[in-house]
Amino acid sequence: MNLQSPRELYHQLAFISYYFHWDLETVMALPHLERKKFCEEISRINRQANAEEKNLFDV
Repeated sequence: MNLQSPRELYHQLAFISYYFHWDLETVMALPHLERKKFCEEISRINRQANAEEKNLFDV
């Protein structure tokens, strides 16, 4: 069993709570691997969305 650092836990909690607007209790109730997967998916969605944004200065 791998224990995550408190810093990593707080990062995951803040990240998921920010993007999903979930309360702390809901996010804390998620198993570690599920929280990690949510963070990975949110990051993937953000990277994809940012890559698709058009630059206003492109002609």
